[in-house]
Formats: sequence, structure tokens, C-alpha cells
Amino acid sequence: MSQPLVVVVGDLVTDILAIHNGLIEVGSDTMAEIAVTGGGSAANTAAWLASTGLRAELVAVVGADSAGTARVAELAAAGVGHDAVRRSEEASTGSVIVLVRDDERSFLCDRGANALLESSDVDKGLASGLTHLHLSGYTLLHGASRTAGRYALEVAHEQGATTSVDAASAAPLRRLGGERFLEWISGTDLLFANVDEARALLRDDQADPRDLAVELTRFARHALVKLGPDGALWADADGGLTVAAAVPADLAVDPTGAGDAFAAGVLRAWLDGAGPEACLTAGTRLGARAVAHLGGRPRSD
Repeated sequence: MSQPLVVVVGDLVTDILAIHNGLIEVGSDTMAEIAVTGGGSAANTAAWLASTGLRAELVAVVGADSAGTARVAELAAAGVGHDAVRRSEEASTGSVIVLVRDDERSFLCDRGANALLESSDVDKGLASGLTHLHLSGYTLLHGASRTAGRYALEVAHEQGATTSVDAASAAPLRRLGGERFLEWISGTDLLFANVDEARALLRDDQADPRDLAVELTRFARHALVKLGPDGALWADADGGLTVAAAVPADLAVDPTGAGDAFAAGVLRAWLDGAGPEACLTAGTRLGARAVAHLGGRPRSD
């Protein structure tokens, strides 16, 4: 029996990571460890899915530049299908400066070619069928790619595939309005959000994470709220609520991509038929692997 095919739709970028201690000295120098890696929430998730043995395909757009060539080559090396990653002359490959201090990250984002994602790209990625579609919320947060993101969910539902959505980022959700985002993803099977994102979605900055998870099941069959070192919650539309502790990381170097790894671990277990507790454990286990090295992708060694 062949492995399920998971198609991931969203961003593929170059990450410029700057790991620094203490406050940034504005207008002067701050010492940092700097690395350039492949990034993008969708691409990271696809790479982590492939690392679990699943067949994973990415739908994205990069520039016809050296960065785009490098990003596609990294996907191939990670075992991610990339036939639906389009090269465009109209924009450069997207890039993100990631400022990391302890477990806190801030992002300076240039979406570049990611803004060119179109429904025809989705059609190419879904042409051979799929078992599950995972959508990065960044696709919906930005107007230029929103139509393609909503179209991906629509086509996946029409094909009888299951779906999942990652809420992506709290600040853009607040600017957009969480109710709009929830309207667009309503009916999805799994919704991933950290506590800040869940509060942004529901416009409630004081709510208990358990209440947030339960409330989000009005829009998704299963709502997962990530609690960082405190683990994660899984709420079901039928009223079930599961809490799982985090799997301790042997070494915490860089939190970039931990949420993407968590989603991949959960999806692998869920597609294998595992229950909520086992899914959460699988997700936190992969997340612990992600924080142990620089960058948001699995290590190749």
C-alpha cells in the first residue's frame, strides 16, 4: 500500500537567521550568530513530512534567480516533490530575516515571488490527486495569494481529501481580523495555532488556552493549540479535550521551524490513524528535534 500523498501549499523563502543575546543595540552593533538557510512555513512542513517517510509535494513560487535554484535543490535533497514549484521572472525569491533571542523570534519579511501564487499553481500540484492538503496561513494573510489559498481548500474538499491549516502569525491575523480568516478556513479538519495566534483569531487576549481550543472547534473539526514548553492541546468538535506535555529537547538552539515540525509530526500520526494524545506526542517529539539546530528544516546528517 502506497504512502498517503500530502500536498503543502504556501511559502518557500530564504531565511537569514540572526541568533543574538541581549537587546539589539539600535544604531550600533550587536553580536550575533548568522546563518542562511531554506525557509518558509509550507516548505519547512513539507520537509519535515518527508523526513517521516510520507510523500510530500510543495506548491509554491520562487524567482528565476540563484536563490530560487538553491531553495528547489534543498527540497529535492529533502525528498520533497517540487514539480509544482514555479519559477518566475516577475519577482525575486522571497526572503525573511529572522531575529532570534532565547525562545523569541521576530521576522522581517519580503514575500517576493510568493505573492505570485495562483490557482493554476494549485491545479498543477493537485493534478495527480492527494490524500491530504496542508495550507500555510501566510497564503491567506496576504491579499495577492489569498485567492489561490482559498481555492486550494475548495479543490481539496471537492476531491474528498482531508485538510489542515496553520494560523501562521498573530500580528497579521490581528491586522486582517481573525473572523475573516476563520470564515475562509471553516470546515477544515485540523487547525494549528499557538496561544497568541488563537487569541488573535478569536479577538480575546485573556482567554484560557483550553477555552480557545474549544471555541476554535466551531470552525475546524480538530483545533490544536500549541503551548511551547508546556505542550499542546487538542480539542474535538464533539467536546473532547486532550492535553499533552512537551517532549523535552536535549538542546535548544533555535526555535525556527518548531511549529512546522510539530504540524508534520501530528499529521503523520493522524494520517496513520492515531488518536489525539499520540498525535500530540508525535508533534512535540518532532518539534524538539527542530529546536536542537539552526534553521527550520530537518538536518541532513
